[in-house]
Amino acid sequence: MNAMDLLPVDLIPLVWEAIFAANGGDPHHAYMRVVPTADLSVAMGLSVSVLIISLYYCVKIKGLGGWMHELFTAPFGDHFLLYPFNFAMQMIEFVAKTVSHGMRLFGNMYAGELIFLLIALMGGAISLSFTGIALSIGHIVAGTVWAIFHILIITLQAFVFMMLTLVYVGQAHDHH
Repeated sequence: MNAMDLLPVDLIPLVWEAIFAANGGDPHHAYMRVVPTADLSVAMGLSVSVLIISLYYCVKIKGLGGWMHELFTAPFGDHFLLYPFNFAMQMIEFVAKTVSHGMRLFGNMYAGELIFLLIALMGGAISLSFTGIALSIGHIVAGTVWAIFHILIITLQAFVFMMLTLVYVGQAHDHH
């Protein structure tokens, strides 16, 4: 999904407008985000799916009783007075991992799109000011540098998301 950022910026919305119009809709009301992971609902949906897979493997590997025992005994130990604190810490851990996992992907991809938009605005400034020529040259230079850097970012974010998924599923296999 991150690699969709490598396509021309107007290609997917143009195709979507044509599909929307072919189905009887007004093409001016068709909206399509090019990079799905730059949408918070997609990034959090992927993150919640990782949480569900992790919970599945917690129960599959440790058994329901073993997982419930771990919920109440980790991280502070097996003492009945600490059960509420252990359970609260486990719930905080699950929520924090899920939210940070999704927000990390969303934030990086969304910020990349915003920087592309700001660089594109530099090129449009040629018609609005006397310093527009300098801004249009800056647009070409900054756009090229950012495009090369962004190719690295989109692959790195996919790699980081995959590695964190593997770590979270691996933690589900471990016994505390």
